[in-house]
Amino acid sequence: MELIVLGASGTWPERGTATSGYLVRHDRFNVWVDAGTGTLANLQRHIELAELDAILISHEHPDHIVDLYPCFYARHYGRLGDPHLPVYAPSGFPARAEELVSEESRTVMRDAFDWHEVSPGERFEVGPFSVRTEPMSHLGLVALGFRLETDGTALAYTGDTGPTSKVHDLGRNADVLLSEATWQDSDELLPFHLSARQAAVHAREAGVGLLILTHIWPTSDKEVSRAQAAEEFNGPIELAIEGQRHEVGK
Repeated sequence: MELIVLGASGTWPERGTATSGYLVRHDRFNVWVDAGTGTLANLQRHIELAELDAILISHEHPDHIVDLYPCFYARHYGRLGDPHLPVYAPSGFPARAEELVSEESRTVMRDAFDWHEVSPGERFEVGPFSVRTEPMSHLGLVALGFRLETDGTALAYTGDTGPTSKVHDLGRNADVLLSEATWQDSDELLPFHLSARQAAVHAREAGVGLLILTHIWPTSDKEVSRAQAAEEFNGPIELAIEGQRHEVGK
């Protein structure tokens, strides 16, 4: 399994960067996980739009979903890919997503996308991946964490969340935990995001192999986040950087 970071800025993009989005690949099957600002452009550095096989959306906040719209336009009006691209998203999200386009576009969006509404705790198969979801703790929204498994390897992704034991369940013995790490020790630790230290505690308790910190507040020094995480987790720690590739399980 290969993980490619398409965007990692938390909440808004830094200059020249993108917000949350990742490409997960195995056996030539391509899954776009979260579709934040700028990630569609970065996706095309690695694959053609027609090679995209599925999309997973963790929750409905704009920094995780807005590039779904240009993807829809490109796939349908630009004919850059087959219709009925599977999109797995929290329950209720498709109807809210369609509210931002015209009535005519809603009809063709349903042709471009094959919506699958996912409840927390649900499991499903997509291509070579077995996907399990866990409910995350984020501002009362239906927010999903995803665990993707294939050929004996596991990647866990928190999406956005505050501290919750469900991160442990999601990441248990995973090869990689891709965890949001918005805050640092000096910040006001609002309970709907994790600090780097909290992410590291979750990683330690879950027994993960590699911790990748993402969704760090754009004005924060990322090396400080890494250092604070390292005080709690003795395993390898990486910062999510656009264009970075990880071979999960190696």
